[in-house]
Amino acid sequence: MFEYLETGEYFAQTAGSMEEFAARELKEFGAKNIKTAYRGVFFTTDKEKLYRIVYQSKLLSHILAPLMKFSCHDTKYLYKRAMEIEWDSLLTTNQTFAISAKVANSNISHSKYAALKLKDAIADYFYEAQNKRPDVDKHNPDLLFHLYIHNNFATIYVDVAGFSLHKRGYRIESVEAPMQETLAAAIIKISGWNGKTKLIDPMCGSGTLLSEALMSYSRIPTGFKRENYSFQYLPDYDKNIWEKIRAKSKSLVRELPKDLIYGNDILRSAVRATATNLDSIPYGKNVVLSSKHFEDLPNLENHTIITNPPYGIRLENKEKVKVLYKNFGDFLKNKCVNSKAYIYFGDRSLIKYIGLKPSQKIPLVSGQLDGRLAVFDIY
Repeated sequence: MFEYLETGEYFAQTAGSMEEFAARELKEFGAKNIKTAYRGVFFTTDKEKLYRIVYQSKLLSHILAPLMKFSCHDTKYLYKRAMEIEWDSLLTTNQTFAISAKVANSNISHSKYAALKLKDAIADYFYEAQNKRPDVDKHNPDLLFHLYIHNNFATIYVDVAGFSLHKRGYRIESVEAPMQETLAAAIIKISGWNGKTKLIDPMCGSGTLLSEALMSYSRIPTGFKRENYSFQYLPDYDKNIWEKIRAKSKSLVRELPKDLIYGNDILRSAVRATATNLDSIPYGKNVVLSSKHFEDLPNLENHTIITNPPYGIRLENKEKVKVLYKNFGDFLKNKCVNSKAYIYFGDRSLIKYIGLKPSQKIPLVSGQLDGRLAVFDIY
């Protein structure tokens, strides 16, 4: 019996500093026993809610189901315990798998070697029983296993989705340093935007914030492009429940009004990338796009402004970045009366150059960047 089948417990991974937001989202889905941890959230739930979380979650990266937990002081014991798992109830020799491993504060200090021993255990399990092994596919496996060893205690997980949930499938074209989808979704969620005001991204890049805003308003499931999930290979998979979840989700989708979401970027190449990406999302053509300097935009009174300006990665000259932020601050003061702006600063040291005092500065990690979402009330 696998651990998750006995306890109904799962672990949801999320980006750094997003744990509390992820916990709130899981609560909205009806999950129970929610407990935040480093870059993730433990929770319990049933199959119906689990499938809905996998299909609709905007903030989670991976959802992991524990197969086995045990004290582990060396790789020989890791191999021995892993051989006890009934791998043939998860995999066949015609399917593929991959392993991700992390170790910390343990006798086993090399994550790659730990992953290799787990891989050997899976392969040897099948070879002893069937004289044949399933293949490893690091890029698109049928099942993805995660091994975590911390303080000499190991947990072997199966990834319920089988891929990172930030991969929505709509990003066909990109620009330099694009925002990750889960971060964009978190910013839209934090803003509380619900369609009662017009939303604009004046420096939209390849349109990730616009795409997530569209999907939020139109209630489009984040997994709308995905047909297969790894939970369909698990022994407790219920096809009827899954099909009902998908059908109900699709029935709730609503059309985006044509004058509600706007995107703009000075680079025509960025606007073309945005248009391509939006075209792959239902009602994406209803997002209005333009290519001009933000200073040339019309007055944006009573708007919700959400953007991720260049912060050095996309602009080589730091002085140019400072001038850009000062000019954007002037634009907000002069042209955006009675609006609210949510600006993500990948480099938080740039906040002071905007020339406005934020009402909030919310930590949101983006890759290696300890960024801040600054909120400005403009009167």
